[in-house]
Amino acid sequence: MTAWLLLIGAILSEVTATLSLRGALDNPALYVLVVAGYVLAFALLGQVLRRGMSLGVAYGIWGASGVVLAALGSALLFGEVLTVLKIAGFALVAAGVVVVEIGSQRAHRQSAAPGLDPAATAPTPAAAPSGGEETR
Repeated sequence: MTAWLLLIGAILSEVTATLSLRGALDNPALYVLVVAGYVLAFALLGQVLRRGMSLGVAYGIWGASGVVLAALGSALLFGEVLTVLKIAGFALVAAGVVVVEIGSQRAHRQSAAPGLDPAATAPTPAAAPSGGEETR
């Protein structure tokens, strides 16, 4: 659970830095928050990985959540327009992250199950005819 809390912190730090970057265009003092936010985000993401979360899952959730939250934040703070197409894109990004997470959990269960060789569960090509004869 600690890795998940750290990941949430990394996401929020990155989104804060990204929104601050947009705000820094008008208020250059916000560049301090930009740098601090990105440094903290990467430090927290490193801790997430150190605690055993796979890179694909951590980065997928971090990136997808960051995209959605930054777009929502920019709509609220800067009046950027949210269209139906953008919202549909958010749903697709979220669905992709869920699929990656499910795939990661299945791979983890297979590797943790005693006596299960993941290669043994993969489909194999049809066996060639015996005796060296070719079929036509």
